[in-house]
Amino acid sequence: MKLKDGFALRQMAGEFLAVPFDERYSDVGALVSLNETGAFLWEKLSGGAELDELVGALVGEYEISEDEAKDAVLSFTESLKSAGLLE
Repeated sequence: MKLKDGFALRQMAGEFLAVPFDERYSDVGALVSLNETGAFLWEKLSGGAELDELVGALVGEYEISEDEAKDAVLSFTESLKSAGLLE
């Protein structure tokens, strides 16, 4: 999985935001707000992590079951795809 180029993760006023900095994504229209877990996964995706690596990272970081982590990762990546942020 790969995040589309042209976005940067920023933390502003305690909130994580995916900020488009490339005019190709002006249709996104607004900043994309992420919670702490979303920001954690975003960072892993930025490093080229694949599905199984994302699941393992969540299990290790948040001490949740593999099934819970897989559900969270699938939900998150589907949200990114529908927002046009994931290739």
